[in-house]
Amino acid sequence: MPVCLRILFALVILLTAALDAAAQAADTLVYTLRFPQPEHHWMEVELVVRNAGDGPLRVRMSRASPGRYAIHEFAKNIFSIAAEDGTGRILRLSRVNADEWRIDGHDGTVRVTYRIFGDHVDGTYLAIDTTHAHLNLPAALLWVPGRESSPARVTIVPPDGLDWTDVGTQLFPTDDPWTFEAPNLQYLLDSPIEIASLTTTTFSVDSPDGTGPRLFRVMVHGSASQAQVDALARDVARVVEEQAAVFGAIPRFEPGHYTLLLDYVPWADFDAMEHRNSTVVTQPTADLRTDASRRAVLGSIAHELFHVWNVERIRPADLEPFDFTQSNVSCCLWLAEGFTQYYAPLTLLRAGLSNAVPIGSILPVIHGSGRLIRSAVEMSEHAPFADAAVSNDAHDRSRTFVSYYTQGAAIALGLDLTLRVRSDGRVTLDDYMRLLWQRFGAADAPAPGLVARPYSLEDLKDALGDLAGDDFAADFFARYIEGREVVDYARLLAHAGYLLEPAAPGRAWTGELQLEPTTDGLSVVSLAPFATPVYDAGLDLGDVIVRIDGEPADRSRWNALADRAPGSTHELVVRRRDGRQVTTRITLAADPTMRIQPAETVRSLTPDEQSFRGIWLGSRVR
Repeated sequence: MPVCLRILFALVILLTAALDAAAQAADTLVYTLRFPQPEHHWMEVELVVRNAGDGPLRVRMSRASPGRYAIHEFAKNIFSIAAEDGTGRILRLSRVNADEWRIDGHDGTVRVTYRIFGDHVDGTYLAIDTTHAHLNLPAALLWVPGRESSPARVTIVPPDGLDWTDVGTQLFPTDDPWTFEAPNLQYLLDSPIEIASLTTTTFSVDSPDGTGPRLFRVMVHGSASQAQVDALARDVARVVEEQAAVFGAIPRFEPGHYTLLLDYVPWADFDAMEHRNSTVVTQPTADLRTDASRRAVLGSIAHELFHVWNVERIRPADLEPFDFTQSNVSCCLWLAEGFTQYYAPLTLLRAGLSNAVPIGSILPVIHGSGRLIRSAVEMSEHAPFADAAVSNDAHDRSRTFVSYYTQGAAIALGLDLTLRVRSDGRVTLDDYMRLLWQRFGAADAPAPGLVARPYSLEDLKDALGDLAGDDFAADFFARYIEGREVVDYARLLAHAGYLLEPAAPGRAWTGELQLEPTTDGLSVVSLAPFATPVYDAGLDLGDVIVRIDGEPADRSRWNALADRAPGSTHELVVRRRDGRQVTTRITLAADPTMRIQPAETVRSLTPDEQSFRGIWLGSRVR
């Protein structure tokens, strides 16, 4: 090629790249966050929108946040909102609904400024005070419908005179330490920010697939020293190693690192929230001074780290992409959250950082009447009404709902032990999770923050069928996931030397009912669970038990029913809310309450039990 043509060709490439960069810059949504009065718990946000088109521009606030499944009306905290065009001319701004504003008469550029209040330190909202800004971005940023694919740039202007020296976030860094970028709306709103004086340490863990190390950052806002944070990071690294061994790989993190944002301040709520390349954990009583106290905070950290794979990349199709405008209903939180709930303590145990065996989820599932009403899938679909949801009316979740965290953890335990028993230890739940990772999580994302192949409920069943046989998978899903049966935990736990047995054999049982003494009896202050003697007798919230077997009702007479024979019937006089007195009869049942205890409390473990338990609970990397 002649020299002149080569020069011309190079110039064309440079010009094209410059035009592409200019187009991207013009398309970028530009945010500036200022904190003029942090002592009053608000910040000022400026959003500049270029290429706004010819018609009215709409901006809106989110109503939902990634990792939460209920509605949260974030727009309620906005005040002093205004708009102007590229020349500084004030624009007419009208609120078209609770979460959305319309801006008319602009010149293609719109600058929106608003103030937003926040003083709630958790994984869902925002909090601003003189020590920090704790920002969950769906609760903080307006965005532009129709521009979900536009990149965004966020510049932080820290307040004068305060020790806000650090920014923790999974947003992409730039040459300016106070400016960050996101490639699209999904990534932007999934990226929390902590601005404070942060005590930070880093560590790397090699990916088991041989693709190199992965960098992790631990960033703490609180009173912990550097040595204490370093010690915590060493424990966290052990957890990551055990979890990586389950999946056989650690994903590549788009900004080059994974960030743990730990807000350990006395005014925080207990909470933890997963994100694509980071997590937020808030805890008011966290103490990192000793090995024991550091290990006390590892439970929530281990849970969120397991989400690096399970839910952030092995992701239900009904959560991908996440809808910020409404509640997000998913079939599969029993796996996304529940299996994570099982593996968090299991990987802590395997890492030698805990002695707690992950079997506690069994009892709430066995005892809860909610499992008679909803399957694991239906419990998952109920999340928008249970996951930090707010309503003013009474609800009946005490008898119709078992948390998908708890129920899912029990299913995970049941499936893990079942696979181990039926395969003589050759197939385990680790194999199932690794298969889900390879099939649904490992593929390169189409864009940062997105998932290439999210799964359906049928996909989960098919994967289990490929691992353990189609007939087994169909039966397991039909009975325990889409049905309402419970796994035979007593038989399965016995292989590991744990005894699931009646807690009070021979005792009678009325059913769980909260009672408070009144001047003339016992007031019922809780709902009667389904399929219990108290429910069958017609007792429920608002009733007053006046007499028991002809005698005045008091707590001692009620408690004495437990000493009667199961199957015996007793007369109750009950006053309803309307003042009517009715006579009913309660037939006592045998107490179904179960307990779990290690077999070694009553006898020696057999060699087979010792071996089974050791392989199940032992380290995968040590």
